[in-house]
Amino acid sequence: MNSWLRYFFLFIVVVFLQVTIGNSIHLLGVAIPFIYFIIRLPLLLSVNWTLTLAFILGLVIDIFSNTPGMNALACTVVAFLRKPILNLYTPRGEDYSESEPSIRNFGMSLFVRYVLTFSLCFCTLLFVIESFSFFDIGRLIVRVLASTILTFLVILGMDSLTKSGREKRL
Repeated sequence: MNSWLRYFFLFIVVVFLQVTIGNSIHLLGVAIPFIYFIIRLPLLLSVNWTLTLAFILGLVIDIFSNTPGMNALACTVVAFLRKPILNLYTPRGEDYSESEPSIRNFGMSLFVRYVLTFSLCFCTLLFVIESFSFFDIGRLIVRVLASTILTFLVILGMDSLTKSGREKRL
C-alpha cells in the first residue's frame, strides 16, 4: 500500500508540475519539458495497468493543457514501448523486471540510453500528432530534438531527487 500511495503522490506532483511549470517553459520557442511518471513505474507492473495509468496521466494533462487527446495518445503509445525500449539495451542474461527504473538500479549508462530513447519517442510522437503533417520538417526536427534534450535533463534531475525504499543515499 505504501508504494501505491507513493505513486499516487508522484502522479499528482508530476501533473501539477507539467501543467503549471512544464507547459509554461518554451526555451527559444521550441523546447518544452515533458513527463516523468511513466518512466518511474515499476517494470513488474502489468502492461494493462501501465497503459491505463499512462492514458489517465495523458488525459489529465490534456484536460488542463487544452490539448485534445495528444498527450493521452503519446503517453499510451510510449508506455506500450517501455519494455521493448529497455530490451534494446539490456544484455540477454540481465533481468530488470523487478526493478524500478532509476540511475541507482540500472546504472548510469543503461538509464541514460533508456531515458534518451524514451524521451525521443515521446517528443517525436507528440509533435507529429500536434503538427499532423511534415510540412515544416526543419522546425519539427528542431522542436523534437530540443524538447528531447530538455525532457532528458529534467528526468535526470528529478531522478536524482527521488529515492526508493531499497536505495541508500550517501
